[in-house]
Amino acid sequence: MSKAPATGRQLVNGIEASGAFPVEYRFAHAKNGNRHLVVVFANFSAPDDYGWSNGVFDNVRANILWIRDRFQGMNSYYLCKEMDFSLEQSVATLIFNVMKALSLTPEDVTMWGGSKGGSAALYFGLRYGFRNIVSLVPQFHIGTYVQKVHPKVAGFMLGEGIPQENVRAVDAILPDLVRSEVNRTANIYLLSSPQDEQYPEQVEPFLGLFQRYENFNFIFSESPFITGHTQVTRRNVPALMGLVNLLADGMPPRLGFVRNGYEEPDRDTSAISAYLSATSQVKDAAAFPPPVVTSPPYNGEVPRTGAHFSGVAVGAVRVSLWEHGKFLGSPAVAPDGSWTWELGRPWSPGKHLVRLFAVDPGGFHSERTEVPFTASDTPAGAAPGQLPGAGVAMTGWDGGPVPATVGQGEAAPTVLEPVAHEQVPTARVVFTGSSPGAAQVGFRENGVLLGGTAVAPNGGWSWDGGWEWSAGAHVVDVFAVDASGAESPFTQVPFTVMGASAGAPAAAFYGGGY
Repeated sequence: MSKAPATGRQLVNGIEASGAFPVEYRFAHAKNGNRHLVVVFANFSAPDDYGWSNGVFDNVRANILWIRDRFQGMNSYYLCKEMDFSLEQSVATLIFNVMKALSLTPEDVTMWGGSKGGSAALYFGLRYGFRNIVSLVPQFHIGTYVQKVHPKVAGFMLGEGIPQENVRAVDAILPDLVRSEVNRTANIYLLSSPQDEQYPEQVEPFLGLFQRYENFNFIFSESPFITGHTQVTRRNVPALMGLVNLLADGMPPRLGFVRNGYEEPDRDTSAISAYLSATSQVKDAAAFPPPVVTSPPYNGEVPRTGAHFSGVAVGAVRVSLWEHGKFLGSPAVAPDGSWTWELGRPWSPGKHLVRLFAVDPGGFHSERTEVPFTASDTPAGAAPGQLPGAGVAMTGWDGGPVPATVGQGEAAPTVLEPVAHEQVPTARVVFTGSSPGAAQVGFRENGVLLGGTAVAPNGGWSWDGGWEWSAGAHVVDVFAVDASGAESPFTQVPFTVMGASAGAPAAAFYGGGY
């Protein structure tokens, strides 16, 4: 029966029942016709007694055969029950039947396993003449180990009462097999670590037995992140995945005796951090200010079709716009710093968050500016020429009242539109600019308060009084108000309205909270 994981390879579950002991297995077909088989043996803590079954082999192109170490409800090292080694023969029957069905030979097979599975991989690989063996933190004295650490397994394997002669017999299985050099040409890869508490008794005394093997490779992992037996393999998974892919492609490497794990987690990184900061592609705001967005307003509402983005990016040659990590566009910046951009297709209805940054002539980036807005088919807003009635409280983008002015703050706001002494061709005048750190921006003419607007988190603001300005010259004082209500010095903006309607009323105070 097959099952397809949410992500990963199709698995086939089966039982080989032709031997004395039924053997359960899982199988995954090779990718792209690869002609190799990896046989996987389980460690003690493997889920459902299938080792390496967490998707780590999904990208390995070989056929994968996982063998379950569960016989009559117990683990067995894939060897025996009460010294009956027909259990081992049943496991070997499964492997050879799968290999035959794939038209493979022992030259095309890799035995693979960790801990208990590492002992099994070494045993089956040497005894049955398989070409590649990957044995990770194995136990060589199996009888002694199960007697001390897993007494129930010892009773199942060695018999009731765990006779000492059976302990010694099973202890000798692996060392005697290695000494026999029965498969001296095998490519053997053995992994261990001095931080593995089992290393002094279960691995180190037996390394000399491999001296005459033609391609024996020992990986001695000394990483400070290894704290015990179960951590050795986990720390080496990336290297091991490289190894199994080489073996699956028929390229067994020759490593010899090698050491790895030279991490220095407490090393001083201030020098490289300083270098990366000095050469960072993203400059800080003081060196290269982020772009100011003057349209659409922060948390504003725009038409789904034809909505224009505009703003100022001082010192930039272009700005780059993104949404949900996807590139939207990169309009050029004019010499005066202004830029404008349109999506070119309808926005999806609802809320959007566009992130943008400026790029200078050297390719360096500014910090990001965020613009949240809502796209709709009928954006809300006052009709052109509409004048709010007297007594209506002045509000900003956030809908809150403009705070009363008290005292005097620090920097005057930067006004980007209209520019000083500009001749505005229409009677509708839109003010835009930047005032980082401010909460609101207010507008006066001849000492009369005209209105105000909230400042976006990036410092940008935009304000339209909602009326037609009278033709002729105007001088507007633009000031910022911080969160505590302190007012900044004002920026004076003289401009001339050229296209006002005949008889249009002059701008006037229309109520507010000052």
